[in-house]
Order: sequence, then C-alpha cells, then structure tokens
Amino acid sequence: MYDKLTESDVRKMEEEIEYRKLELRKQLLEEVKETRAHGDLSENFEYHAAKREKNKNESRIRYLERMIRTAQIIADHSGEDEVGMNDRVEVYFEEDGLTESYRIVTTVRGDSLNQLISIESPLGKALLGKKTGDRVEVKVNPSYSYFVTIKNIDKGEDDSGDKIRGY
Repeated sequence: MYDKLTESDVRKMEEEIEYRKLELRKQLLEEVKETRAHGDLSENFEYHAAKREKNKNESRIRYLERMIRTAQIIADHSGEDEVGMNDRVEVYFEEDGLTESYRIVTTVRGDSLNQLISIESPLGKALLGKKTGDRVEVKVNPSYSYFVTIKNIDKGEDDSGDKIRGY
C-alpha cells in the first residue's frame, strides 16, 4: 500500500534528506575516522557507536527516499467550511461528554498522543469533508461505532514542526 503524503510532507522529507546527506553524513564520517584512529577496533566502543550512528543515518535516508518514491500525493486543501488536511478540529464525544481538539494529518505524521490524527484512522476518515455542527458516526469496526459532533474547524496554517515518523 502506498502512503498518502501531501506536497508539504514530501517537501519536509526532501529537506531532511538534503540535511542528512550534505551535513550529517560528513559529520558522522568524520567521527568514524577519528574514532578509528584510536587504536584496537575490537575494544573501541566509540568507533562502534560512531559506525552505528552513520548506519542509522544512511537507513533513514533510504527510508525517506523510498517513502517519496512510492507515495500517493494527495491534496492538502479543502473547502472553506469543511474539515481537510492540516485543519485543527474541535470535536465533542457524546459517549464521554468530552471535547477535544485534533489536527488532521497524513498517516506518516499521525501521533494520537500529540493530537495528530491520521486520515486513515476511524476518526480521521469520519471527520474528513464534514462541516461545523455535523454529527458524525465514527465506525471503529463492524460491531462498534460512536458519535462525535464537530464544534469548530480551525483553518490555520500547518504550524506543526512535526517530523515525519521514522521506524
């Protein structure tokens, strides 16, 4: 399955790749060279740690490049009065009597602990395209669903500095 990414997600990934290739890679290679010069490699913890960091950087570069190559690009704009990508949505949970606020994001940026809800999640799917005041059924699975009401939609810019999730 292809990950759904917005142009903004791709741009952030390309910036991270550029940083990792042009700046971080040089730093890490220099650290490997320096620690290699310290002598016996079999007992040189610093050398092994530097190699591990270098390899993690290279893995991250490959991961991001593969994500971009296989991504399905989706629009990050929506109607003025409907829930879309990067919008902050205030919802009222009828079952609990709670009101919470979430930002709707792509799957690779989803982080429910930080109120970043993926468009692939049951709540994200249910909210996308809806309007303020709408009562929405969130289907978790065939035998369970719950209702939320959209209280407010904030069309503010994507102010999240969140990084694309790694592994």
